[in-house]
Amino acid sequence: MKTTYQTPLLFNGEELLNNQYVTVSDGIITDVTDQCPDLKVEILTGLLCPGFIDTQVNGGGGKLFNNEPTVDSLQSMLSAHVEYGTTDMLPTVITEKLSVMQEAGDAVSEAIAESIAGIVGIHYEGPHLSVPKRGIHPAKHIRSISDKELALFCRQDMGQVLVTLAPENVPVDVIKDLVSKGVHVCLGHSNADAETVELALEAGANGFTHLFNAMSPLTSREPGMVGAALADSQSYCGLIVDFHHVHATACKLAIKTKSARKMMLVTDAMSHVGSDQVTLEYCNTQIVRQGDKLTVPDGTLAGSALDMASAVRNCHKRLDVSLSDSLRMATSTPAAFLGLSHQIGNISVGCKANMLLLNGNLEVQVSWIEGCKEFCI
Repeated sequence: MKTTYQTPLLFNGEELLNNQYVTVSDGIITDVTDQCPDLKVEILTGLLCPGFIDTQVNGGGGKLFNNEPTVDSLQSMLSAHVEYGTTDMLPTVITEKLSVMQEAGDAVSEAIAESIAGIVGIHYEGPHLSVPKRGIHPAKHIRSISDKELALFCRQDMGQVLVTLAPENVPVDVIKDLVSKGVHVCLGHSNADAETVELALEAGANGFTHLFNAMSPLTSREPGMVGAALADSQSYCGLIVDFHHVHATACKLAIKTKSARKMMLVTDAMSHVGSDQVTLEYCNTQIVRQGDKLTVPDGTLAGSALDMASAVRNCHKRLDVSLSDSLRMATSTPAAFLGLSHQIGNISVGCKANMLLLNGNLEVQVSWIEGCKEFCI
């Protein structure tokens, strides 16, 4: 099936263009041009852009992946987030026992084998973290890396595999080995000094999980993980722009320092997104929603109720980041981080037709995954 869309404004992953025609055939973009083709055209009203890519999604639609590591949960999560523009995600497993991690890997593998579009891999956030910077990650499951976990991370049937670890607790030769097997290694939940972080980067780590949060801070004489992350020009950083996790001024500084080509918007979303859920039972405690903020009883932040469209809006409307850079941080930048720029994150010939139609307030009107409408106002 072939469809050509005419859009008054297109963000193709790199730049904003006026009055463009995008042709989709069998779920793939086959043409992008400013010349009207000699065939029937579907006229769009709004901004057409690539679908958002979220590399840190704990849950959605009332499902927390840790609690229910199944294909059904993945479908619920994707259905919830696609309404807010996420067309590709890495379902995320918070620090857990090995059997749950394996079940989650099996679910992602099954989803990929069944061609459930939108599930591009898995993010293991832990369990090889720093106890002092664990956040809500259960201390009883934080541990040294073993051969069993290495084997899990290096499976070849789970798509893109991302592992968040604390470099003070994982030897550099292990990081090198993971990277050599195609694993994306991000640093986070860590109390490491800058020198330890730099050694991990030299070993192949190329990202930081939710910059500023649960990591050693930048100070005048101890730059910590935050300082090392901001100083490194090659690595990518995830950033939760909900203004609970990071102050607006710190967000501005980070984006200005790293640039939109190295900063990725992430949600760190829990099951509350896309549902009316208020209280979530998790690991012998409760995660409670108050407005757009999630905490456990002692006030510790516990993931977020953020969606990707809101993160983009927050950047553009509240941080005064340009529209193209706000969109880039949710599309082509995470695609580049994952090595998937030829497939997603861009509206260009050969890419999947994972696209969004946004209105003037950057609210999602239509979401397409591989050319099929998955959500429409």
